[in-house]
Amino acid sequence: MLFSDFLKYIPKIVNQQLPALSAHVKMAPASRLPSLEPDYYKDNNPRQSAVMMLFYPKNEQTNIILIKRNSYPGVHSSQISFPGGKAELDDVNLTATALRETYEEVGVEPQDIDVVMPFTQIYIPPSNFLVAPFLGVALKEPAFKPSPDEVEALIELPLDVFLDDSIVIETEMQTSYSQKIIVPAFKVDDHIVWGATAMILSELKETIKSIL
Repeated sequence: MLFSDFLKYIPKIVNQQLPALSAHVKMAPASRLPSLEPDYYKDNNPRQSAVMMLFYPKNEQTNIILIKRNSYPGVHSSQISFPGGKAELDDVNLTATALRETYEEVGVEPQDIDVVMPFTQIYIPPSNFLVAPFLGVALKEPAFKPSPDEVEALIELPLDVFLDDSIVIETEMQTSYSQKIIVPAFKVDDHIVWGATAMILSELKETIKSIL
């Protein structure tokens, strides 16, 4: 989709009712379904975090940026995600968290991102994070500068590819809590996007498709 056309859809996206749980469950592993209920995590005192679903133009086409995290001793090692991370005391709100983390991880300046709206928060049981996704737009193609400490690779996902149902698959994964499980996922080139990122992408996809 031409980026100029995508920008025209932004007001409609803002006015859409988010599908929330109904979209999340489509890309949730079966074992994660109970954790999607709003009351599931209320006694867990989850840590707050935020991610940026950043849209930008490349060769006049609309793209979304994802990252592959570095390998490290942790539950999200080597996973595909959006730029983002945990809230810090200096962040005035979760929007600021998403902007700061996006700058730290992929080098896009906060002033170059128009934060359009928040999407539905989602709880991640293995790390006890409550993640707030934000839809953001950069009007010019960013000069990405991935952090070598946090990012192994950048993944540029064209919007037209993202909206194509053929990239939705089921695959076997080894996780921090199970040796082998079958999960729904997005297959982006050679990358498997699953878990919380896939659930957030599902809500994004449903919302965009509802206004096309």
